[in-house]
Amino acid sequence: NLTVPHKIAALDQVDDVDSVARKMGAINVIAIRNKKMAGFNTDGLGFARAIRDEFSVDLRDLRVLVLGAGGAGRSIARQCAMENCERLVIANRTFDKAKKLANELRDHFIGPKVFGPVPRLQAIPWEEAAFRFQIANIDLIVNATPLGLNRTDAPAIPARLLAPHLMVYDTVYSPARTALLGAAAEAGARAANGLSMLLHQGALSFQIWFERDAPIDAMRAAMA
Repeated sequence: NLTVPHKIAALDQVDDVDSVARKMGAINVIAIRNKKMAGFNTDGLGFARAIRDEFSVDLRDLRVLVLGAGGAGRSIARQCAMENCERLVIANRTFDKAKKLANELRDHFIGPKVFGPVPRLQAIPWEEAAFRFQIANIDLIVNATPLGLNRTDAPAIPARLLAPHLMVYDTVYSPARTALLGAAAEAGARAANGLSMLLHQGALSFQIWFERDAPIDAMRAAMA
């Protein structure tokens, strides 16, 4: 298994890349196939299963704001697009990177699905004013950046913008309660850390390596 900051760079270091991973633009799993290194991506589907576990809702029913357009952010945004989410907004500190990812996903959002003053697919700059404008039209905020790995990190999105109607998912799982999750709880929002995504992407990785179903209940118990 690979994690930040290697997911994108590793794409060009393996011999073969799974079609899903190629679309994701990043790999997080390497397996040996016929004496060659093959790259896979389990982040997207692992994320979708984690959201279903944590919030009892499917991505197709959500308006999602993804913070970050790196390896994890790319996979999460593409999974949202593939599952035909209601709306997808991508923010990144390098705005051009967010715009590039949004353009790659545009074909998934050709048909109208929601009505209102905002587009179904949008890239926005990493600015408080841009976040503030989006909040009323977002259900789920996902932190797909490393912000939160250090206990001194500020929330990935200003705490004053969080609201009770939101679901907040932080892909960071250590520490278990990041500044973002603490701020979400104080705002009355439902929140969860990335441990469930780790579980599900790990189970999918197990299936790739051993070509059989993962003992997910045992894995879940071991992580408790």
